[in-house]
Amino acid sequence: MPTAISGGGRIATNTPAESAFNALTQANNNIANRQLRLSTGKRINSASDDVAGYITSRALSSRVGSLRSALNAVGDAKSVTSIAQDGLDNVSTLLTQIKDAASTAASGALGTDGKVSLAQAANRLAEQIQSVVDSTVFGGQELIKGSFSGDFVIGFTASNTLLTIGVDLSTSNSFAVDVNSSSNTSFAGVSGLNLSSLASVSSSDLGIFSSDNISATLTSLSNALTSVTKFASYLGGITNRLDSQDSALQSQITNFNAAVSRIEDADIALEQLELIKAQFLQQTSIVSLSQANQSPNTFLQLLG
Repeated sequence: MPTAISGGGRIATNTPAESAFNALTQANNNIANRQLRLSTGKRINSASDDVAGYITSRALSSRVGSLRSALNAVGDAKSVTSIAQDGLDNVSTLLTQIKDAASTAASGALGTDGKVSLAQAANRLAEQIQSVVDSTVFGGQELIKGSFSGDFVIGFTASNTLLTIGVDLSTSNSFAVDVNSSSNTSFAGVSGLNLSSLASVSSSDLGIFSSDNISATLTSLSNALTSVTKFASYLGGITNRLDSQDSALQSQITNFNAAVSRIEDADIALEQLELIKAQFLQQTSIVSLSQANQSPNTFLQLLG
């Protein structure tokens, strides 16, 4: 802290000039610091500016980075559920049309040729189901074929422990259809429902469209529709949770950024005020230093 010192007529050590010089140095340092804060917008530009604040702001910024990663993971998980659900909606529509064809084939007024035509139309729908299943992919993985299972980091606890959500589509609800193969024995988790059998319906053998089998076919198709609906509902529940987590993460990121800003960012109005004050002190220090350097000349006149 500067102290006013009167040295009488001593000129070997010009203490007033040294005090003025020290005050000038402090003013220059203060000006440089204020200008740095104004140019960067940061109150803390290095750890020396505020050790405790530096540590706290870095910890908060690290937390924000983790939350942003979690938010990206939530977005990926939502993409998976949305794409899978859209595929299931298409499958459900096609399966309903196949069931309608089977219901029409159950009419006793319909002849053999009509039932074969309905089976052929239904077989084309089954082929389209296969196309939907094959094209419902994300990140190079098929989502509704019955083999996809993925874990997504959707958040972090206070101790930075990972929170994961599992999107498991690897249950028995397999929607794969190979209309050129008779090896499939189930569809949509329904045992005995083989849509590839539609391709083998002919006038000589109505197969699953025959009067003996049509009742079981309709029951199986109805169960498959129920299975598809339940599967889509499962994805809908996951989507609702992801929406909630998305909102929570965005709020947390905003709050953490506000905390970092309060600690780290400069108050521009205050810094400008302090800069003006420091510039004024710089000018007065220069004047004082100039006057202090004039004092030895006054005392030299005593030697004349």
